[in-house]
Amino acid sequence: MRKLLFFFSLPLLMACSGKPSGPDAAQLAANAAKTYYEQLLKGDYGSFVDGRYQPTALPESYRQQLIANAKMFVGQEEKEHKGIKGVAVADGRADTAKHVANAFLTFTYGDGTKEQVVVPMVEVKKVWYMR
Repeated sequence: MRKLLFFFSLPLLMACSGKPSGPDAAQLAANAAKTYYEQLLKGDYGSFVDGRYQPTALPESYRQQLIANAKMFVGQEEKEHKGIKGVAVADGRADTAKHVANAFLTFTYGDGTKEQVVVPMVEVKKVWYMR
């Protein structure tokens, strides 16, 4: 009987171990950063710009300037490295009390080189944005 009780209570004990299930804040922030950069690489510059945290609404003229800057960034990477061909999450660090994180992404370029970049992130209303 004790073995049976132990067998059925083990999953409950594991569930109550205090460790959260699913992705943690650092992983969520890093995945959000990766998604924003994937949108950039697909040419969805507006979504990339919208992934930046802005405490107030942007004037449309300024938003268009940010979109133009994103296009220039992609063009420059194309010239210098034959473009960014892939984005992968390398790591992430989060401060859940302050709702901030650093997402570490690895860019793989068309010329075969790789670069790790840090993307500062901020969580607002349970959504991670680039800072």
